[in-house]
Amino acid sequence: MTYTFQKDRGNIDWTQVTGLLNGFGLTDFTPAQTQTAFENSAVNVFVLAGGKVIGCGRALSDGISQAAVYNIAVDEAYHHRGLGKQIIAAILEETAGCNVVLYTHPNTVSWYEEQGFRRMKTGMAMYHPSHIEQLIKMDFI
Repeated sequence: MTYTFQKDRGNIDWTQVTGLLNGFGLTDFTPAQTQTAFENSAVNVFVLAGGKVIGCGRALSDGISQAAVYNIAVDEAYHHRGLGKQIIAAILEETAGCNVVLYTHPNTVSWYEEQGFRRMKTGMAMYHPSHIEQLIKMDFI
């Protein structure tokens, strides 16, 4: 199968992106909110197969020294084909020279370590009060 990697947001089906992200519990956004989140991001990567969005990722960045990766997802039917690695590689290419941070589900920490990410000793976060209980239950905090 041929995959297309797209870094621009042109002709992206936001309902497909939202379904992909929501399916992994990465957001509870509407398609309009998903589109806004990606539009407000410095880097966007989409993977398409036959016109369908099967993978995505984005990063916030100042373009000079700092970047934060969000919403890395690949449709389960396409796992173990290296697509997630290629999404990360494309984001890192666009944020070259930056310190890049991310937070992820506890189940995927080792996968990100395989991609070269390291655990931080001093990383901290301030979460919206409505999310705290869910994050505790999911073993994020």
